[in-house]
Amino acid sequence: MQILDGKKTSEDIKNEIAAVVQKMKADGQKVPHLAAVIVGNNGASLTYVGSKVKSCQQIGFDSTLVALPETITESDLLAKIKELNEDDNLDGYIVQLPLPKHIDEQKILMAIDPEKDVDGFHPANFGKMALDMETFLPATPFGIMELLERYKVETAGKHTVVIGRSHIVGRPMSILMSRKGYPGDSTVTLTHSRTKNIEEYTKNADIIITALGVPNYLKADMVKDGVVVIDVGITRVEDASHPKGYVITGDVDFDGVSKKSSFITPVPGGVGPMTIAMLLKNTLLAREIRSRK
Repeated sequence: MQILDGKKTSEDIKNEIAAVVQKMKADGQKVPHLAAVIVGNNGASLTYVGSKVKSCQQIGFDSTLVALPETITESDLLAKIKELNEDDNLDGYIVQLPLPKHIDEQKILMAIDPEKDVDGFHPANFGKMALDMETFLPATPFGIMELLERYKVETAGKHTVVIGRSHIVGRPMSILMSRKGYPGDSTVTLTHSRTKNIEEYTKNADIIITALGVPNYLKADMVKDGVVVIDVGITRVEDASHPKGYVITGDVDFDGVSKKSSFITPVPGGVGPMTIAMLLKNTLLAREIRSRK
């Protein structure tokens, strides 16, 4: 069994990007500039955005944090999005979700200029991904593809079972794993909460990618020997015996499943760190695309 180490791989990617940025600076080129929009004071969102800003500093990107009050109106937020779309100094930006209840998330995401949508959530970018065109891939699926490639995990002709059909992970994963080329060329089954007898699919899977959000859902008796397991789930589970009072747990019963796996991602330290690294990679791509114009 080999651990797919997202923490180490993400650091490798950041170092690679930092080297590119150093060369850009040396050549007198503009360095990539990423902005993050956060509305309100959601603790998890603040932590996540803070780590993105820190990563930008680490690799030499310019970064801007746009912090807006919880009470901002939808029209004022849309005006801010328009301003970011028109800012030539900015290569890409993200709007941190979730947004407050009074704001229509779909309307906000649709307003983002697809050429600056480094989260890869805009339908224009999703469509390009499905058609194999150059675009920004959603950061978490992009990170998973990168892990599979860097660890030379065989995907061609394999049966991949994706658990979960979210627009952010499950659905894009099913498209990417079935695309021509490596990593891809898989036969994909997309399962979800309404799938009956899910273990009939998981027991026959060569690769399982689970993004369900149910702690320890995937058990050892649901997988075959030699399976590759990618765990996207991340849930805080209360644990009085732990100093913090909780533990971070994935969708996979790691102790049991890892004994049967050929490759497996840990939680934490697997897919999570890759998401931020790929957001940075998308921002570098955005700068390259803009510099061609």
